[in-house]
Amino acid sequence: MQTVHELYQARRGSALDALAHLRDNDMIVVPTGVGEPPSLLTALSEQRSRWTGVRVAQILAMRKYGYFEQETARHVRHAALFFGGASRASGQGGWCDFIPNYFSEIPTLIERGLMPADVVFAMASPMNAQGWFALSLGTDYTMAAVAKARAVILEVNPNVPFAHGHCHIHISQVTSLVESEDPILEVGLPAIGPVQEAIGKYVADMIEDGSTLQIGYGGIPDAVVQQLTHKHDLGVHTEMIGDGILKLVECGAVTNRKKTLLPGKMVATFALGSRRLYDFMHHNPMLEMHPSNFTNDPYVAGQNDKLVSINASLQVDLLGQCGSESIAHLPYSGTGGQVDFVRAANRSRGGQSFIVLPSTAKDGTVSRIVPTLTPGTHATTSKNDVNYIVTEYGVAQLRGKSAKQRAQELIAIAHPDFRGWLREEANRMCVF
Repeated sequence: MQTVHELYQARRGSALDALAHLRDNDMIVVPTGVGEPPSLLTALSEQRSRWTGVRVAQILAMRKYGYFEQETARHVRHAALFFGGASRASGQGGWCDFIPNYFSEIPTLIERGLMPADVVFAMASPMNAQGWFALSLGTDYTMAAVAKARAVILEVNPNVPFAHGHCHIHISQVTSLVESEDPILEVGLPAIGPVQEAIGKYVADMIEDGSTLQIGYGGIPDAVVQQLTHKHDLGVHTEMIGDGILKLVECGAVTNRKKTLLPGKMVATFALGSRRLYDFMHHNPMLEMHPSNFTNDPYVAGQNDKLVSINASLQVDLLGQCGSESIAHLPYSGTGGQVDFVRAANRSRGGQSFIVLPSTAKDGTVSRIVPTLTPGTHATTSKNDVNYIVTEYGVAQLRGKSAKQRAQELIAIAHPDFRGWLREEANRMCVF
């Protein structure tokens, strides 16, 4: 019987060697964000004319690889579970696939065969003495894909942290591996202006000591984080761990002591931040990385008392429907975990969910609070789920309110230049 080190050496090879395991029409599953393996995906891009009908499924691609090009989409193309800067143009142009989903349910889609998972390409930590690797940067849906895939191919990098949680795979599950030493991609905190600061203060003032946080990525969520440093005994149960949360740990605001689910532990499913964050994750007993069908399941996350979810939107209508992922019919991002955590906060004892957005767009010429969502808009959080809507002009609490009360609340936090128009439209629609 081979030792784990002998198995490692037998599976070790080049990126070109690893590509030999691909077949036409395969679906390659890649982890979220910086969990993507650049050596493998670069080799795939360079060799993409060898195959037909191969797709690369991922949430939030970070680098614009060759397979995003329209001219070679018939060979290898992207299948977006969530759009970002690298993938948005191909999504809006129509030469990549788009798979609508809730982040919490992607593992189930894979397990039930509703979304193929023929091959896994993933970044991994170095193997430990017992033969285990950690998929710590993107645990998400990748663990479900590992269990289903015909071939599991790892890019092993010493800069990837070995984290705790349900994020480990054994060398016996690995088909092939390549080694790299490139630094992990770092993602800085977004810029924050006075509008973001104002919104952040409204939300921060409503967060009580002992709350458990889910914080999305963006300027407004980070503005909230920066105003929580004086809080006490905060906990973290989130999808993304980033540098904002790291700051709260370092200043002592996050202790996880008051959590009612996994007290003492921070929980996340992917990481996006700086080298300091990745170093913090390494063998840290305070942090556990779990698949998204655990972190994002509303029933699971909602077991945290005083769960607070903070997510951004692009547009909100007078019923409270949130269009958070498209500009009219053009895809911009995706559902991600927004609905998962809104519903989790609604289940939580003392929970609160916040949808945050500036009151206007395009230098103040367009209201983000609108009578009805722009035709074609991908609806994200429904009128039945929404709780708080926050702009720089205040907070609207919508749960339990009538359509008329909702319209009044939302108009009150719209930009003053658009309130008269919104009242006229509300009257025209017989909301008032």
